[in-house]
Parts: sequence; C-alpha cells; structure tokens
Amino acid sequence: MNSSRQAMPHQRSIFERFPFIPALGILTVLLLLNGIAEPNSMSFGAITGLTKTYLALIFLAVAQSFVVFSSDIDLSVGAILSLVNVVVVVLIERLGGGTGAVLLSCLVGVMVGTLAGVFNGFVVVGLRLQPIVATFATGIVFTGLALWVLPVAGMPVPQSFWRTYGGRILEIPFVFYVVAVLGLLIWLAVRTKYIIQLMAVGDNRLAAYQSGLPVTRIRIKAFALCGTLSALAALCIIGDTASGDPVVGNAMTLYSVAAVVLGGTALSGGSGSLLGSAIGALIIGLINSFVFFAGVSSEWQNFAQGVAVLVALMAGVLITRRISK
Repeated sequence: MNSSRQAMPHQRSIFERFPFIPALGILTVLLLLNGIAEPNSMSFGAITGLTKTYLALIFLAVAQSFVVFSSDIDLSVGAILSLVNVVVVVLIERLGGGTGAVLLSCLVGVMVGTLAGVFNGFVVVGLRLQPIVATFATGIVFTGLALWVLPVAGMPVPQSFWRTYGGRILEIPFVFYVVAVLGLLIWLAVRTKYIIQLMAVGDNRLAAYQSGLPVTRIRIKAFALCGTLSALAALCIIGDTASGDPVVGNAMTLYSVAAVVLGGTALSGGSGSLLGSAIGALIIGLINSFVFFAGVSSEWQNFAQGVAVLVALMAGVLITRRISK
C-alpha cells in the first residue's frame, strides 16, 4: 500500500514533466486506426505526404504555444500566415522569380511575420487589451492587408520552390529535414531561461512581476516568436500549394489552438509542451485522414472531423485527470 502511494507522486511528476504523453498515446491509436482503414496509409510515401500537408499546422501550433504559455492567445496566426503567403508570392513574381528573388522574398516574409507578431504584442501588452479580442481584431486587419496585396488566389511560384519542398536530398524527403530542424529548435528552446520565465508569467503574472521578471518584454517576445513561426508556416503552405491565397490560413487559427490543447498545454498558461503541440497538430492531420479513409461522405466529413477532435480532446482530459488523482 505504501509503495503504491509512493509511486503515485512519482507518476504525477513524470506526467507533469512530459504533459504530451497522453497525446502520444492518442497519436498511436490514430496511426493504428489509419493503418486498419487504409493499409497503404502507413507507407513511407503516405507518411511523407501527411507530413508535407500538415507541416504548416505543426509550425502554427508551436507558434501558438509560446503565446499560450504566458496565458495569452493569438487569434491572428492564420491571418499572419495568409499575409506572409501573399507577400512572398507577389514579391517573388515582382523580382523575376530567380533563386535570389526566392530567398530574398522568404526573408522579407519572415520579417513581415515577426513585425506582425510584435504589433500584436504592442496592442495586447502595451495597450493592455484582452488578447482574444485584440488579436481577433488584428487578424481582420492582416486579412485586409493580404487581400490588398493579392485580391484573388493564384499567382504560381517558380517550380524550384515547390519542387524543393516536395523533393529529396540524399534520398530523404526535404520535409523531414525541416522537421528535424524544428525538433532541434524545440529541444534548444525548452532548455532556455526564457521558457522558464514564460511559464512563470503564465502561472502567476503578478508574482512574476513582483519577483523582478520583465513581464512586458517576455510577453511581447512571445508574440514576436509566434509571428516568426507563423511566417515559416506560410513558407510551408507555399511549398505545398505552389501559389498564393489571401485567406489560406483562415481555418488554421482554431486548429492551432486545438492542437495546443491536444498536446497537453493548458490555455490558462503556465504549463505545457512545444513537442506536445506538434503532436497535437499531427493528431488533427491523422483524424482528417481517418475520416477520409473511413469513407465518410463529403457532406458529413466536417461533422465527423469535429466530433473526432472532440473525442480526442475528451480522451486527453480524462487521461490527465485520472493520472492526477
């Protein structure tokens, strides 16, 4: 009896350190279900295709995590993605479409995303507005700018762009190199003092301020990082779709929030995992794939996807509650 009691705190400490473990279990179940529904979905080519399609959402979920850790939220990430998408595509076309034009345009796109994040930080933190309302408003502004830059979807990018994104280097798909780099960045990020400070701000903002932490700077930096990663998500979208679209990110904002929650991060802030958010994005991708492989008719697919996401969310919550008892 005593040994079981001693084991429980240790078990809780493991799940507190690794809140993405329930999400990892859900991911495993979904992989099995997809494999049963369509055996070919577990092939190397199918996994590569899934990664290529949902890599943008993975970036967006990680971006959202930085803001949520500090007990904020950013409802403009999809609009930032759309704005960077069209800025990069239009700039590539205006500069002639060469390799130099592509690289310069991508750099400008990342700068635009970062500036949009800093603007969000100023509006939310500097003006002390509610983040859910403020970023909803700035999202409308960014969407308006995207429509001004490119009113109608189209304008294809050079073949070198999408062929690189969908191609291979040393027989390994390019997207896996991107995933590896993102994984390395996550590994480095969680070992920085900044993440600890960010969690402290999210856990108790007043206590963090009283302890001498630069709360304002920490929160604005989180929004800036969110904007930068949203811009990188836009580059993934361009590589996947090979064209510009001023509203391509509209549906992805709430998906990014769902991915963060699925990954074990609390929307109240102060706890969570960047890796968990990436896993949450993959869960959403596998749910969408399973609904398709299960043969659900097109008019019911959105309904089925929504129900499946709800079930996954409830499963994660129930597992976490059972562990914490």
